[in-house]
Amino acid sequence: MAYQVRTTRSYGNRLLDSAKGVGSGFILLLIGTIMLWVNECSYVQTDKAIRSAQKELVKAGDISALNPSLEGKLIHASAFADTQDVLSDESFGVSEKAISLIRDVRYYQYEEKTHTQKRDKFGGSEETITTYTYEKNWVKAPINSAVFTDPDYKKSNIVLDGDFKFQQQFAKNVSFGAYKLPTFIIEQIGKMGDSVPVNAQISAADLAAWNSREAGKAKDSGYKTDGAAALVHVAGNTVYLGKSPSSPQIGDVHITLEEVPPADVSIIAKAVGVTFEEYIAPNGKPFTKVMMGIKSAETMIESAKRDNAIFTWIFRLIGLLLVVGSFKLIFNILPALFKVLPPLAVIVGAGVGLVCSIGGFAWALAVIALAWLFYRPLIGIPLLLAAAAGIWFLAKKSKEKKASAPLAVTSDGWKCACGAVNKGKFCAECGKPKPAGAPQFKCDKCGWEPPDKARPPKFCPNCGDPFDDGDIV
Repeated sequence: MAYQVRTTRSYGNRLLDSAKGVGSGFILLLIGTIMLWVNECSYVQTDKAIRSAQKELVKAGDISALNPSLEGKLIHASAFADTQDVLSDESFGVSEKAISLIRDVRYYQYEEKTHTQKRDKFGGSEETITTYTYEKNWVKAPINSAVFTDPDYKKSNIVLDGDFKFQQQFAKNVSFGAYKLPTFIIEQIGKMGDSVPVNAQISAADLAAWNSREAGKAKDSGYKTDGAAALVHVAGNTVYLGKSPSSPQIGDVHITLEEVPPADVSIIAKAVGVTFEEYIAPNGKPFTKVMMGIKSAETMIESAKRDNAIFTWIFRLIGLLLVVGSFKLIFNILPALFKVLPPLAVIVGAGVGLVCSIGGFAWALAVIALAWLFYRPLIGIPLLLAAAAGIWFLAKKSKEKKASAPLAVTSDGWKCACGAVNKGKFCAECGKPKPAGAPQFKCDKCGWEPPDKARPPKFCPNCGDPFDDGDIV
Protein backbone atom coordinates (compact mmCIF):
# COMPACT_ATOMS: atom_id res chain seq x y z
CA MET A 1 0.00 0.00 0.00
CA ALA A 2 1.28 3.47 -0.88
CA TYR A 3 2.41 5.79 1.89
CA GLN A 4 1.92 9.55 1.45
CA VAL A 5 3.52 12.57 3.06
CA ARG A 6 2.03 16.04 2.61
CA THR A 7 4.03 19.19 3.18
CA THR A 8 3.21 22.86 2.61
CA ARG A 9 5.47 25.77 1.79
CA SER A 10 4.33 29.34 2.33
CA TYR A 11 4.47 31.99 -0.38
CA GLY A 12 7.30 33.73 1.45
CA ASN A 13 9.38 30.56 1.66
CA ARG A 14 8.82 29.88 -2.02
CA LEU A 15 10.04 33.36 -2.91
CA LEU A 16 13.05 32.90 -0.63
CA ASP A 17 13.89 29.54 -2.22
CA SER A 18 13.56 31.08 -5.68
CA ALA A 19 15.88 33.90 -4.66
CA LYS A 20 18.42 31.38 -3.35
CA GLY A 21 18.05 29.48 -6.61
CA VAL A 22 19.42 32.47 -8.52
CA GLY A 23 22.86 31.92 -6.98
CA SER A 24 22.67 28.17 -7.60
CA GLY A 25 21.63 28.91 -11.18
CA PHE A 26 24.76 30.97 -11.85
CA ILE A 27 26.94 28.20 -10.36
CA LEU A 28 25.17 25.61 -12.52
CA LEU A 29 25.59 27.86 -15.56
CA LEU A 30 29.32 28.02 -14.90
CA ILE A 31 29.54 24.23 -14.54
CA GLY A 32 27.53 23.64 -17.71
CA THR A 33 29.58 26.18 -19.67
CA ILE A 34 32.87 24.63 -18.56
CA MET A 35 31.57 21.14 -19.38
CA LEU A 36 30.54 22.20 -22.88
CA TRP A 37 33.87 23.89 -23.51
CA VAL A 38 35.97 21.00 -22.18
CA ASN A 39 33.83 18.47 -24.05
CA GLU A 40 34.39 20.22 -27.38
CA CYS A 41 38.10 20.59 -26.69
CA SER A 42 38.29 16.90 -25.81
CA TYR A 43 36.45 15.93 -28.99
CA VAL A 44 38.79 17.97 -31.20
CA GLN A 45 41.90 16.71 -29.41
CA THR A 46 40.75 13.09 -29.57
CA ASP A 47 39.79 13.46 -33.24
CA LYS A 48 43.23 14.86 -34.01
CA ALA A 49 44.86 11.99 -32.10
CA ILE A 50 42.82 9.43 -34.06
CA ARG A 51 43.71 11.07 -37.38
CA SER A 52 47.36 11.23 -36.38
CA ALA A 53 47.24 7.55 -35.45
CA GLN A 54 45.59 6.78 -38.79
CA LYS A 55 48.51 8.38 -40.64
CA GLU A 56 51.21 6.63 -38.60
CA LEU A 57 49.49 3.24 -38.40
CA VAL A 58 51.43 0.21 -39.63
CA LYS A 59 49.60 -3.01 -40.45
CA ALA A 60 51.68 -5.67 -38.69
CA GLY A 61 50.19 -8.71 -40.39
CA ASP A 62 51.47 -12.00 -38.96
CA ILE A 63 52.89 -11.50 -35.45
CA SER A 64 53.60 -15.14 -34.64
CA ALA A 65 57.24 -14.08 -34.41
CA LEU A 66 58.78 -10.89 -33.02
CA ASN A 67 59.39 -8.31 -35.73
CA PRO A 68 62.18 -5.83 -34.84
CA SER A 69 61.05 -3.49 -37.64
CA LEU A 70 57.86 -2.78 -35.67
CA GLU A 71 59.72 -1.51 -32.63
CA GLY A 72 58.39 1.86 -31.47
CA LYS A 73 55.73 1.99 -34.16
CA LEU A 74 51.98 2.24 -33.87
CA ILE A 75 50.69 -1.06 -35.23
CA HIS A 76 47.45 -2.78 -36.05
CA ALA A 77 47.40 -6.51 -35.37
CA SER A 78 44.92 -9.34 -34.94
CA ALA A 79 45.78 -12.53 -33.09
CA PHE A 80 44.54 -15.06 -30.56
CA ALA A 81 44.79 -13.71 -27.01
CA ASP A 82 45.73 -16.78 -24.96
CA THR A 83 46.72 -17.41 -21.36
CA GLN A 84 47.94 -20.20 -19.14
CA ASP A 85 47.07 -18.31 -15.95
CA VAL A 86 44.61 -20.12 -13.71
CA LEU A 87 42.00 -17.90 -12.08
CA SER A 88 40.27 -19.32 -9.02
CA ASP A 89 37.24 -18.61 -6.88
CA GLU A 90 37.79 -21.07 -4.04
CA SER A 91 34.44 -20.38 -2.42
CA PHE A 92 32.76 -22.13 -5.33
CA GLY A 93 35.47 -24.60 -6.32
CA VAL A 94 36.19 -22.79 -9.60
CA SER A 95 39.60 -22.83 -11.29
CA GLU A 96 39.83 -21.87 -14.96
CA LYS A 97 42.39 -20.82 -17.52
CA ALA A 98 40.74 -17.57 -18.51
CA ILE A 99 41.44 -13.95 -19.29
CA SER A 100 38.85 -12.94 -16.69
CA LEU A 101 36.77 -14.67 -14.02
CA ILE A 102 33.59 -12.95 -12.89
CA ARG A 103 31.46 -13.46 -9.81
CA ASP A 104 28.22 -11.52 -10.13
CA VAL A 105 26.18 -11.14 -6.92
CA ARG A 106 22.59 -9.88 -6.61
CA TYR A 107 20.49 -9.33 -3.49
CA TYR A 108 16.71 -9.55 -3.19
CA GLN A 109 15.66 -6.30 -1.50
CA TYR A 110 12.89 -3.79 -1.08
CA GLU A 111 13.43 -0.63 -3.15
CA GLU A 112 11.78 2.65 -2.19
CA LYS A 113 10.14 4.48 -5.11
CA THR A 114 8.91 8.05 -4.83
CA HIS A 115 6.41 10.04 -6.85
CA THR A 116 5.95 13.75 -6.12
CA GLN A 117 3.01 15.99 -7.00
CA LYS A 118 3.01 19.72 -6.36
CA ARG A 119 -0.10 21.88 -6.20
CA ASP A 120 -0.20 25.65 -6.20
CA LYS A 121 -2.77 27.25 -3.94
CA PHE A 122 -4.35 30.67 -4.09
CA GLY A 123 -2.33 32.95 -1.89
CA GLY A 124 0.98 31.60 -3.11
CA SER A 125 1.53 28.53 -0.89
CA GLU A 126 2.43 25.16 -2.34
CA GLU A 127 1.32 21.70 -1.25
CA THR A 128 3.64 18.79 -2.00
CA ILE A 129 2.32 15.25 -1.93
CA THR A 130 5.04 12.60 -1.95
CA THR A 131 3.90 9.03 -2.47
CA TYR A 132 6.23 6.23 -1.38
CA THR A 133 5.87 2.70 -2.75
CA TYR A 134 8.03 -0.34 -2.14
CA GLU A 135 8.97 -3.02 -4.66
CA LYS A 136 10.96 -6.23 -4.35
CA ASN A 137 13.85 -6.40 -6.84
CA TRP A 138 17.22 -8.00 -7.43
CA VAL A 139 19.86 -5.31 -6.85
CA LYS A 140 23.65 -5.11 -7.04
CA ALA A 141 24.16 -4.00 -3.44
CA PRO A 142 22.18 -4.33 -0.19
CA ILE A 143 19.80 -1.41 0.47
CA ASN A 144 19.70 0.27 3.87
CA SER A 145 16.01 0.16 4.75
CA ALA A 146 16.56 2.07 8.00
CA VAL A 147 16.17 5.28 5.99
CA PHE A 148 12.84 4.26 4.42
CA THR A 149 9.99 6.71 5.02
CA ASP A 150 7.13 4.28 5.62
CA PRO A 151 7.42 2.95 9.18
CA ASP A 152 6.05 -0.42 8.04
CA TYR A 153 9.09 -0.92 5.80
CA LYS A 154 11.83 0.48 8.03
CA LYS A 155 14.54 -2.10 8.66
CA SER A 156 12.66 -4.57 6.45
CA ASN A 157 15.73 -5.45 4.36
CA ILE A 158 18.03 -8.21 5.50
CA VAL A 159 20.76 -10.23 3.76
CA LEU A 160 21.09 -13.91 4.46
CA ASP A 161 24.82 -13.87 3.73
CA GLY A 162 26.63 -10.60 3.06
CA ASP A 163 30.10 -12.16 2.76
CA PHE A 164 29.86 -12.50 -1.02
CA LYS A 165 30.52 -9.43 -3.16
CA PHE A 166 30.94 -8.78 -6.86
CA GLN A 167 34.40 -9.83 -7.98
CA GLN A 168 36.30 -9.79 -11.27
CA GLN A 169 39.77 -11.23 -11.67
CA PHE A 170 42.12 -10.75 -14.62
CA ALA A 171 44.96 -12.89 -15.90
CA LYS A 172 48.40 -11.36 -15.56
CA ASN A 173 50.02 -13.11 -18.52
CA VAL A 174 48.20 -13.08 -21.86
CA SER A 175 50.06 -13.89 -25.06
CA PHE A 176 49.26 -12.20 -28.36
CA GLY A 177 51.15 -14.06 -31.04
CA ALA A 178 54.79 -13.68 -30.04
CA TYR A 179 53.95 -10.66 -27.91
CA LYS A 180 52.59 -10.18 -24.41
CA LEU A 181 49.59 -7.97 -23.72
CA PRO A 182 49.93 -5.23 -21.07
CA THR A 183 47.54 -5.04 -18.10
CA PHE A 184 45.40 -2.19 -19.47
CA ILE A 185 44.61 -4.15 -22.65
CA ILE A 186 43.95 -7.37 -20.72
CA GLU A 187 41.41 -5.55 -18.54
CA GLN A 188 39.69 -4.10 -21.60
CA ILE A 189 39.36 -7.58 -23.08
CA GLY A 190 38.04 -8.89 -19.75
CA LYS A 191 35.35 -6.20 -19.65
CA MET A 192 34.24 -6.28 -23.28
CA GLY A 193 34.75 -9.94 -24.14
CA ASP A 194 31.90 -12.42 -24.41
CA SER A 195 31.55 -14.31 -21.13
CA VAL A 196 30.54 -17.95 -20.78
CA PRO A 197 29.16 -19.82 -17.75
CA VAL A 198 31.51 -21.57 -15.33
CA ASN A 199 29.94 -24.33 -13.27
CA ALA A 200 30.37 -24.24 -9.51
CA GLN A 201 32.15 -27.30 -8.12
CA ILE A 202 30.94 -27.91 -4.57
CA SER A 203 31.21 -31.36 -3.02
CA ALA A 204 28.36 -32.93 -1.05
CA ALA A 205 30.33 -32.58 2.18
CA ASP A 206 31.09 -28.90 1.53
CA LEU A 207 27.45 -28.29 0.58
CA ALA A 208 26.25 -29.83 3.86
CA ALA A 209 28.70 -27.72 5.87
CA TRP A 210 27.65 -24.63 3.94
CA ASN A 211 23.97 -25.30 4.60
CA SER A 212 24.69 -25.62 8.30
CA ARG A 213 26.59 -22.32 8.25
CA GLU A 214 23.77 -20.53 6.39
CA ALA A 215 21.23 -21.82 8.93
CA GLY A 216 23.21 -20.07 11.66
CA LYS A 217 23.39 -16.86 9.61
CA ALA A 218 19.65 -17.02 8.97
CA LYS A 219 19.03 -17.09 12.71
CA ASP A 220 21.39 -14.15 13.29
CA SER A 221 19.94 -12.02 10.48
CA GLY A 222 16.28 -12.79 11.17
CA TYR A 223 15.83 -14.63 7.88
CA LYS A 224 12.71 -16.84 7.99
CA THR A 225 13.58 -20.36 6.91
CA ASP A 226 10.19 -21.93 7.77
CA GLY A 227 11.97 -25.20 8.36
CA ALA A 228 13.59 -25.36 4.90
CA ALA A 229 15.97 -28.32 4.65
CA ALA A 230 18.46 -26.46 2.45
CA LEU A 231 19.44 -22.83 2.11
CA VAL A 232 22.17 -23.37 -0.50
CA HIS A 233 21.12 -24.41 -4.01
CA VAL A 234 23.66 -25.11 -6.77
CA ALA A 235 22.65 -25.36 -10.43
CA GLY A 236 25.37 -25.12 -13.08
CA ASN A 237 27.01 -21.70 -12.79
CA THR A 238 24.43 -20.42 -10.30
CA VAL A 239 24.59 -20.60 -6.51
CA TYR A 240 21.41 -19.51 -4.74
CA LEU A 241 21.35 -18.66 -1.05
CA GLY A 242 17.79 -18.75 0.21
CA LYS A 243 14.82 -20.94 0.95
CA SER A 244 13.57 -21.37 -2.63
CA PRO A 245 15.07 -20.17 -5.97
CA SER A 246 11.59 -20.28 -7.55
CA SER A 247 10.05 -18.13 -4.83
CA PRO A 248 12.58 -15.49 -3.69
CA GLN A 249 12.16 -13.64 -0.41
CA ILE A 250 13.87 -10.63 1.10
CA GLY A 251 17.44 -11.56 2.04
CA ASP A 252 18.07 -14.09 -0.74
CA VAL A 253 21.41 -13.92 -2.58
CA HIS A 254 21.89 -14.94 -6.22
CA ILE A 255 25.46 -15.67 -7.40
CA THR A 256 26.47 -16.24 -11.03
CA LEU A 257 29.89 -17.44 -12.16
CA GLU A 258 31.28 -16.62 -15.62
CA GLU A 259 34.59 -16.42 -17.44
CA VAL A 260 35.98 -14.58 -20.45
CA PRO A 261 37.96 -17.28 -22.27
CA PRO A 262 40.89 -16.75 -24.66
CA ALA A 263 39.66 -15.30 -27.95
CA ASP A 264 40.63 -13.51 -31.14
CA VAL A 265 41.41 -9.86 -30.54
CA SER A 266 42.39 -6.89 -32.69
CA ILE A 267 44.43 -4.02 -31.29
CA ILE A 268 45.94 -0.69 -32.29
CA ALA A 269 48.82 0.12 -29.95
CA LYS A 270 52.49 1.03 -29.92
CA ALA A 271 54.89 -1.92 -30.04
CA VAL A 272 57.59 -1.71 -27.36
CA GLY A 273 59.85 -4.73 -27.01
CA VAL A 274 57.65 -7.80 -26.51
CA THR A 275 54.61 -5.85 -25.36
CA PHE A 276 52.58 -2.73 -26.15
CA GLU A 277 51.87 0.68 -24.69
CA GLU A 278 49.55 3.59 -25.41
CA TYR A 279 50.24 5.71 -28.46
CA ILE A 280 50.70 9.38 -27.55
CA ALA A 281 49.71 11.72 -30.37
CA PRO A 282 51.70 14.93 -31.11
CA ASN A 283 49.01 16.90 -29.21
CA GLY A 284 49.65 14.80 -26.09
CA LYS A 285 46.39 12.84 -26.31
CA PRO A 286 46.73 9.05 -25.73
CA PHE A 287 45.09 6.63 -28.11
CA THR A 288 44.69 2.86 -28.09
CA LYS A 289 41.93 0.74 -29.59
CA VAL A 290 40.88 -2.80 -28.67
CA MET A 291 38.11 -4.79 -30.35
CA MET A 292 37.03 -8.40 -30.00
CA GLY A 293 37.40 -10.57 -33.11
CA ILE A 294 39.37 -10.09 -36.31
CA LYS A 295 38.86 -6.48 -37.32
CA SER A 296 40.56 -4.46 -40.05
CA ALA A 297 42.52 -1.30 -39.27
CA GLU A 298 39.98 0.77 -41.20
CA THR A 299 37.09 -0.67 -39.20
CA MET A 300 38.85 0.06 -35.92
CA ILE A 301 39.69 3.65 -36.87
CA GLU A 302 36.12 4.34 -37.95
CA SER A 303 34.84 2.76 -34.73
CA ALA A 304 37.13 5.05 -32.71
CA LYS A 305 35.82 8.13 -34.57
CA ARG A 306 32.23 7.00 -34.04
CA ASP A 307 32.78 6.38 -30.32
CA ASN A 308 34.33 9.83 -29.98
CA ALA A 309 31.32 11.42 -31.66
CA ILE A 310 28.80 9.47 -29.56
CA PHE A 311 30.45 10.40 -26.26
CA THR A 312 30.70 14.02 -27.37
CA TRP A 313 26.99 14.19 -28.18
CA ILE A 314 26.11 12.61 -24.85
CA PHE A 315 28.07 15.26 -22.95
CA ARG A 316 26.73 18.01 -25.21
CA LEU A 317 23.22 16.98 -24.21
CA ILE A 318 24.18 16.91 -20.52
CA GLY A 319 25.79 20.34 -20.83
CA LEU A 320 22.75 21.73 -22.64
CA LEU A 321 20.42 20.43 -19.93
CA LEU A 322 22.62 21.99 -17.25
CA VAL A 323 22.59 25.36 -19.01
CA VAL A 324 18.83 25.34 -19.60
CA GLY A 325 18.30 24.23 -15.99
CA SER A 326 20.54 27.06 -14.77
CA PHE A 327 18.56 29.63 -16.77
CA LYS A 328 15.32 28.35 -15.23
CA LEU A 329 16.80 28.57 -11.73
CA ILE A 330 17.95 32.13 -12.37
CA PHE A 331 14.60 33.32 -13.74
CA ASN A 332 12.34 31.15 -11.60
CA ILE A 333 11.78 34.15 -9.36
CA LEU A 334 9.50 35.64 -12.04
CA PRO A 335 6.76 32.95 -12.03
CA ALA A 336 7.24 32.63 -8.26
CA LEU A 337 6.09 36.23 -7.85
CA PHE A 338 2.77 35.35 -9.49
CA LYS A 339 2.13 32.20 -7.42
CA VAL A 340 -0.57 34.05 -5.49
CA LEU A 341 -2.72 33.48 -8.60
CA PRO A 342 -1.84 29.95 -9.84
CA PRO A 343 -3.45 30.30 -13.32
CA LEU A 344 -1.42 33.44 -13.97
CA ALA A 345 1.73 31.76 -12.61
CA VAL A 346 1.25 28.89 -15.08
CA ILE A 347 1.12 31.34 -18.00
CA VAL A 348 4.17 33.26 -16.78
CA GLY A 349 6.00 30.01 -16.04
CA ALA A 350 5.34 28.69 -19.54
CA GLY A 351 6.67 31.90 -21.06
CA VAL A 352 9.76 31.90 -18.85
CA GLY A 353 10.33 28.21 -19.61
CA LEU A 354 10.20 28.82 -23.35
CA VAL A 355 12.56 31.78 -23.17
CA CYS A 356 14.97 29.85 -20.91
CA SER A 357 14.94 26.87 -23.27
CA ILE A 358 15.69 28.98 -26.33
CA GLY A 359 18.16 31.14 -24.43
CA GLY A 360 19.89 28.10 -22.93
CA PHE A 361 20.17 26.49 -26.35
CA ALA A 362 21.61 29.70 -27.82
CA TRP A 363 24.10 29.96 -24.92
CA ALA A 364 25.20 26.33 -25.31
CA LEU A 365 25.54 26.75 -29.07
CA ALA A 366 27.61 29.90 -28.55
CA VAL A 367 29.97 28.08 -26.15
CA ILE A 368 30.34 25.18 -28.59
CA ALA A 369 30.93 27.61 -31.46
CA LEU A 370 33.58 29.54 -29.51
CA ALA A 371 35.35 26.29 -28.64
CA TRP A 372 35.34 25.26 -32.28
CA LEU A 373 36.35 28.79 -33.30
CA PHE A 374 39.38 28.39 -31.06
CA TYR A 375 40.35 24.98 -32.44
CA ARG A 376 38.71 24.82 -35.90
CA PRO A 377 37.64 28.27 -37.16
CA LEU A 378 36.08 27.02 -40.41
CA ILE A 379 33.51 25.02 -38.42
CA GLY A 380 33.24 27.39 -35.46
CA ILE A 381 32.24 30.46 -37.48
CA PRO A 382 28.98 28.94 -38.87
CA LEU A 383 28.08 27.67 -35.40
CA LEU A 384 28.70 31.11 -33.92
CA LEU A 385 26.48 32.66 -36.59
CA ALA A 386 23.75 30.13 -35.74
CA ALA A 387 24.00 31.06 -32.05
CA ALA A 388 23.81 34.76 -32.94
CA ALA A 389 20.72 34.01 -35.04
CA GLY A 390 19.10 32.37 -32.01
CA ILE A 391 19.79 35.40 -29.83
CA TRP A 392 18.50 37.72 -32.59
CA PHE A 393 15.35 35.61 -32.84
CA LEU A 394 14.71 36.01 -29.11
CA ALA A 395 15.25 39.77 -29.29
CA LYS A 396 12.97 40.05 -32.32
CA LYS A 397 10.18 38.08 -30.68
CA SER A 398 10.45 40.21 -27.57
CA LYS A 399 10.24 43.38 -29.66
CA GLU A 400 7.27 42.05 -31.64
CA LYS A 401 5.50 41.12 -28.45
CA LYS A 402 6.02 44.61 -27.08
CA ALA A 403 4.93 46.21 -30.34
CA SER A 404 1.79 44.08 -30.53
CA ALA A 405 0.80 44.80 -26.93
CA PRO A 406 -2.72 46.29 -26.55
CA LEU A 407 -2.74 50.05 -26.74
CA ALA A 408 -4.42 51.28 -23.58
CA VAL A 409 -7.53 53.46 -23.73
CA THR A 410 -7.82 55.97 -20.89
CA SER A 411 -10.31 58.64 -19.82
CA ASP A 412 -8.04 61.25 -21.41
CA GLY A 413 -7.90 59.42 -24.74
CA TRP A 414 -5.82 56.38 -25.69
CA LYS A 415 -2.24 55.55 -24.86
CA CYS A 416 0.02 54.31 -27.66
CA ALA A 417 2.76 51.69 -27.21
CA CYS A 418 5.31 54.49 -27.62
CA GLY A 419 3.88 56.15 -24.51
CA ALA A 420 2.10 59.11 -26.14
CA VAL A 421 -1.52 59.86 -25.11
CA ASN A 422 -3.78 60.76 -28.04
CA LYS A 423 -7.41 61.69 -28.74
CA GLY A 424 -7.39 61.25 -32.52
CA LYS A 425 -7.49 58.13 -34.65
CA PHE A 426 -3.71 58.03 -35.09
CA CYS A 427 -0.77 58.53 -32.72
CA ALA A 428 0.73 62.00 -33.12
CA GLU A 429 4.21 60.65 -32.23
CA CYS A 430 4.60 57.38 -34.16
CA GLY A 431 1.56 57.22 -36.42
CA LYS A 432 0.13 53.98 -35.03
CA PRO A 433 -3.64 53.67 -35.45
CA LYS A 434 -5.98 53.88 -32.50
CA PRO A 435 -6.40 50.45 -30.85
CA ALA A 436 -9.35 48.32 -31.82
CA GLY A 437 -11.67 47.55 -28.94
CA ALA A 438 -14.85 48.78 -27.31
CA PRO A 439 -16.24 51.91 -29.11
CA GLN A 440 -16.02 55.21 -27.26
CA PHE A 441 -19.10 57.49 -27.10
CA LYS A 442 -19.62 61.28 -26.94
CA CYS A 443 -22.94 63.09 -27.49
CA ASP A 444 -22.88 64.58 -30.98
CA LYS A 445 -25.47 67.22 -30.00
CA CYS A 446 -24.13 68.84 -26.85
CA GLY A 447 -20.70 67.22 -26.44
CA TRP A 448 -21.49 65.49 -23.13
CA GLU A 449 -19.13 62.53 -22.37
CA PRO A 450 -20.24 59.62 -20.16
CA PRO A 451 -17.93 58.69 -17.21
CA ASP A 452 -17.38 55.30 -18.88
CA LYS A 453 -17.02 56.18 -22.54
CA ALA A 454 -17.52 52.53 -23.55
CA ARG A 455 -20.84 52.23 -21.63
CA PRO A 456 -23.07 55.27 -22.35
CA PRO A 457 -26.71 55.58 -21.12
CA LYS A 458 -29.53 55.19 -23.62
CA PHE A 459 -30.12 58.98 -23.68
CA CYS A 460 -27.88 61.93 -23.07
CA PRO A 461 -28.77 63.30 -19.59
CA ASN A 462 -27.78 66.81 -20.74
CA CYS A 463 -29.89 67.15 -23.91
CA GLY A 464 -31.96 63.95 -24.16
CA ASP A 465 -30.46 62.88 -27.51
CA PRO A 466 -30.34 59.05 -27.85
CA PHE A 467 -26.89 57.46 -28.08
CA ASP A 468 -26.32 55.59 -31.37
CA ASP A 469 -23.56 54.95 -33.90
CA GLY A 470 -23.47 58.63 -34.70
CA ASP A 471 -22.14 59.34 -31.22
CA ILE A 472 -19.08 57.04 -31.60
CA VAL A 473 -15.81 58.99 -31.53
